[in-house]
Amino acid sequence: MWMLLTLLMLAIGSVADAQNDSRASRRRRHMQVNDSISITTSDSIDAANQEQLMELQSPVVIDVKEADSIQLAKQWIPNPTKATWMALVFPGGGQIYNKKYWKLPIFYAGFAGCAYALTWNNRMYKDYAAAYKDAVNNNWTAKSITELIPSRYMERVSKTQITDLLKKRKDSYRRYRDISVFAFIAVYALSVIDAYVDAELSNFDISPDLSMRVEPAVMDNGLLNGKGLKNQAVGLQCSFNF
Repeated sequence: MWMLLTLLMLAIGSVADAQNDSRASRRRRHMQVNDSISITTSDSIDAANQEQLMELQSPVVIDVKEADSIQLAKQWIPNPTKATWMALVFPGGGQIYNKKYWKLPIFYAGFAGCAYALTWNNRMYKDYAAAYKDAVNNNWTAKSITELIPSRYMERVSKTQITDLLKKRKDSYRRYRDISVFAFIAVYALSVIDAYVDAELSNFDISPDLSMRVEPAVMDNGLLNGKGLKNQAVGLQCSFNF
């Protein structure tokens, strides 16, 4: 009887120990899985942080062609034909269209000077033409002559000399008037040409690689001397890079 009880107790104890061992093994496996998961998670976080750090430290590469295209898109590029028509219709209109406002005072000063010269010379021409007409008709008391020629001068000089003087001044002021007209046309044409050229060269690419290099060189003129050898000379060679 006691033997049976002892065997029964031993069997129960072995079963309990087996259950405890299985529970302990499951706990160890669970802890190992958790440790592996935590290690994997920490490794992935470290890798992500390292990748972000490398992205921040990597240099920024800018596409020069793309930047130039964006800059050209933002840059004002006038139309040469429209600029020419604007300059023809209105003096200085081409410069306003091209947004070159600093040129307006220059051309307007030229227009104003030519207009003043034209007005002054034309008025003087008319006065001397009227005085010359009266002098030819021997109308020496006419107001046109007395306002231009002082009375003291008329008393000391002959009528023929006065007539010649009036004719010379009339012709001189007529020539000055014509020159003023051509000057006005020249300034007007210059404003039109400037508007067209400025608009045409607005998108012209000026390379910064313009340079000049001077270096010694041996030059061959292609001729033969008395010994049958080519004539060579030492000089300087100048080269330009555009």
